[in-house]
Amino acid sequence: MKFSLSMLAMMAAATSVLAIPTEYKTSETPDTPDTPETTGTPETTGTTGTNGTTGPPGPTGTPEPETPETPDAPKGPKAKFEIFDFTSTYSIVATPDQVINGTTPTPGEPGALGYYLFGLNSNLNTVCYNITLLGVTGDYQSPANTATHIHEGAEGASGPPRIAFPNPVGDDEKRNSVGCIVGPFKTGVKVNGVNGTDTGDGFEVSQIEANPVGFFADAHTKNFVPGVVRGQFKVC
Repeated sequence: MKFSLSMLAMMAAATSVLAIPTEYKTSETPDTPDTPETTGTPETTGTTGTNGTTGPPGPTGTPEPETPETPDAPKGPKAKFEIFDFTSTYSIVATPDQVINGTTPTPGEPGALGYYLFGLNSNLNTVCYNITLLGVTGDYQSPANTATHIHEGAEGASGPPRIAFPNPVGDDEKRNSVGCIVGPFKTGVKVNGVNGTDTGDGFEVSQIEANPVGFFADAHTKNFVPGVVRGQFKVC
């Protein structure tokens, strides 16, 4: 389940609360102001004929016009917000020099940078993300469903992907991806070959909270398949 959330900008300000519109209610139509009464014309007693006789009396007043009822104004949606709490947040700076292939340092693209902002809710097994890549060039490439991941692996070691994120979009100068993902998670990478289990099967974001330093975030491109940038989680 995915939903795009512009409120992820709040994560950049290092907040731990996210407001999500969850339902809509009909807005109230303001009362129509009363229409002022129309004042009638003075009473007329009659008209005098040319021969001096008095004619039939004229109208005693102009009847008040009826004010038509104002139709109801269109009733549009009005957002109602529910507070979504992160149980933890992480801000990661990913650089090319942290990329590892196995246990061998394998630097990524020179000059590239990655900024990974994550907000986790372990009660709902949800991860929200705001990922920005700078100076990353070329197409993405990975055996996983996407090329942007959280992997389980300590600093200085590789590890399997546990969560695959939509690849940031943009140009060679800047790419960005924002949203939320709710488990169960699928990466598209199988353990022990095609018939194995997915490396995302059974994964819970609470595992990151239990041991943040045992995970890292990265991205992969055709020119830098082991990783274009990588950044290790820290204790929040």
